[in-house]
Amino acid sequence: MNRDLYPFASRWLPTAAGRLHYVDEGSGEPLVFLHGNPSWSFMYRDLIRELRSSYRCIAPDHLGMGLSDKPGDAAYRYTLESRVGDLERLLDHLGLSSGLTLVLHDWGGMIGMAYASRRLERVRRLVVTNTAAFLNPKGMLLPWQLKLARDSSLGALLVRGFNAFARGATYACCRRKPMPPEIRAAYCAPYDSWANRIATLRFVQDIPLVPGDPAYATVQAVQDGLHRFRATPMLLAWGMKDFVFDERFLAEWVRRFPEAEVHRFADAGHYVVEDAAGELVPLIRAFLAKHPLAAVRA
Repeated sequence: MNRDLYPFASRWLPTAAGRLHYVDEGSGEPLVFLHGNPSWSFMYRDLIRELRSSYRCIAPDHLGMGLSDKPGDAAYRYTLESRVGDLERLLDHLGLSSGLTLVLHDWGGMIGMAYASRRLERVRRLVVTNTAAFLNPKGMLLPWQLKLARDSSLGALLVRGFNAFARGATYACCRRKPMPPEIRAAYCAPYDSWANRIATLRFVQDIPLVPGDPAYATVQAVQDGLHRFRATPMLLAWGMKDFVFDERFLAEWVRRFPEAEVHRFADAGHYVVEDAAGELVPLIRAFLAKHPLAAVRA
């Protein structure tokens, strides 16, 4: 890993399935950055670098992702429930039981909101970027790229044999300008073998579409309880050229949280944190200052 691009000390939480890697930089109010698939904490590097002077920035790599260990199926269940449990263990290990601000992206949004739903008293502010905390908006179909990876042996071969998911994302998910080669390489570096690509496939296979899918009940429960966050300050920052979490997902967030602060980036893609980091940093700073913890209702 190029430490000029990712200049953070590595920290580790031992688990029964392997070591969970995380970044813990700065001091002050805790900001917890949660990535999705196939990214990792590297995606938040610019935000962490800029915000750690004022806040404590914690960014885990989910097991199987980034610099975390990559256990096989015999050692770890790659499910939403496992992810939520891992997050809770990490935050408990760090002694973070109050005043949390969650910064969410992709499937990290579902993980974070499931945790928040169970620990409502701990989460005081939400920064939400191109993600969901609910089932697919009515009538939406899974994009064909995800459908292929989720439900076919060909898709599994492409993801694990050729790293197609991580590589493809580095081309498709930035829309302002092409991702530089060294940044593309860093996004893909953790997924350098069939064994090390297990999580990029299992994440997609865990997408809940119908009752009976392993994650469906968890997502349904989070969706049903979202009204409890109506008083939680929320910043919605959206890349509008996202072919997965498109404007229909943003519309659903706005419908459920009409009081949220909303920023649309018309030319940004799914990796809005990559496309628009320069704009996101001052927006997040202003949002946090506007909603100081002392004034936020528990």
